[in-house]
Amino acid sequence: MNLADYALKHGLSQVGVRPKFLEYLGQVWDRRDFAFTMSLYASEAQNARTRLGRWWLVLLPSLQAFAYGLVFGLILGDLRPANFIPFLITGVFLFSFFSGSFSAGAKAITSNTGLLRTLSFPRILLPLSAVIREFINFLPQLALLPIVMVMFGQDITWDWLYLIPITFLMFLFSTGLAMISARLTVQVKDLGKLVPFITRLMFYSSGIFFEIERIFAGYPEILAIAMLNPVYDFISLARGALVNDLAMTPFLWIVSSIWSVGIFVFGVLYFWKAEARYGRD
Repeated sequence: MNLADYALKHGLSQVGVRPKFLEYLGQVWDRRDFAFTMSLYASEAQNARTRLGRWWLVLLPSLQAFAYGLVFGLILGDLRPANFIPFLITGVFLFSFFSGSFSAGAKAITSNTGLLRTLSFPRILLPLSAVIREFINFLPQLALLPIVMVMFGQDITWDWLYLIPITFLMFLFSTGLAMISARLTVQVKDLGKLVPFITRLMFYSSGIFFEIERIFAGYPEILAIAMLNPVYDFISLARGALVNDLAMTPFLWIVSSIWSVGIFVFGVLYFWKAEARYGRD
């Protein structure tokens, strides 16, 4: 009798083997409390030792918006979008969630090696927990957005409720992106060094402080590519819901939905494929 037959006879199973996909999803669902609890504690601990505590979750993006508004508002001059402050703040606040999820996802596995070698659980819970933590941190900014809109003269409309499905699509996309970045930084650790550069590239190519349609009006090919940028699409949807004279077009809804579902499904499958490697390299 070989070892495989002996293990089968006595009901033993090999440790560290990747389970089948549906079985894996069942394990993730059974341990969902682990992801939520870990994200809550991580969110509370993030600013626990600072005097202003969780106020920094709102202050930092607000200060960033002020700095970008001051600098780029002067640089753009007549090219500034109408309702520039609501336009800018919506972009900065929403981008902070994308960038935070991407960066946290990239470190989700590499920064938890001790946990991976100590406990047995679906590894996908780590990038998922990272995105949940970033979403919890994003909620104060999301609550502040309507207040800022009113302060700067934007009309209160039923369209503001579209933020709910927009936020859901953003969460799906960010979760898939975090899972992809988590596996990539495990396979090629040097990629972690490029995360800040990629984040900055995303920021300057997503129309955070300028209107892509006006800047690239004379370059239709570049404009067509820029309008397929998922971060731009999500932010444009939110602006269409909140800012006067901007609209949520069917194109934006279709492209955003395709990006969200596609990246999420691919991210889950891509991460699951390497499940047996995490914590072993």
